[in-house]
Amino acid sequence: MFRPLRRIKQELTNEECISILKQEVRGVLSVLGDNDYPYGLPINYWYSEIENKIYFHGAREGHKIDSIKKHNKVSFCVYDKGIQTEGKKGLDYRSVIVFGKIKQVEDRNKTIDICRELSAQFNFGQDYIEEEINKFAKYVLCLELTPEHISGKKVNES
Repeated sequence: MFRPLRRIKQELTNEECISILKQEVRGVLSVLGDNDYPYGLPINYWYSEIENKIYFHGAREGHKIDSIKKHNKVSFCVYDKGIQTEGKKGLDYRSVIVFGKIKQVEDRNKTIDICRELSAQFNFGQDYIEEEINKFAKYVLCLELTPEHISGKKVNES
């Protein structure tokens, strides 16, 4: 159903892919947008290893939500900060692409838990997080991405 990686020597293991998903906090979510144009948007996320789900938060309406209501298949791309290898030009970096289905989180308590986990990644402090949740949770919509295929590779940008 999903294409195999063409450059197999650069392929990351599933464990390496999960490690990157756990470490990073930003990626690009791509949906099928208006007039069937791809719509990729930079977005914060939280990966739950226990559930093997990726969670996002945002407004309750807009282009992203309209697109997801029409078509629930998405892709999500994350890449690490890269490292400079001695003797090489450019950075060596690792990227992960997730294909899956996305849906709205309906449970308000789950939404609040997701917002806490997302916010905790940024070291805002618990008091600030709780204050923001109390003010804005009623306006937030969380999304849950269930991976169907995860692949990753290591490349040099030069």
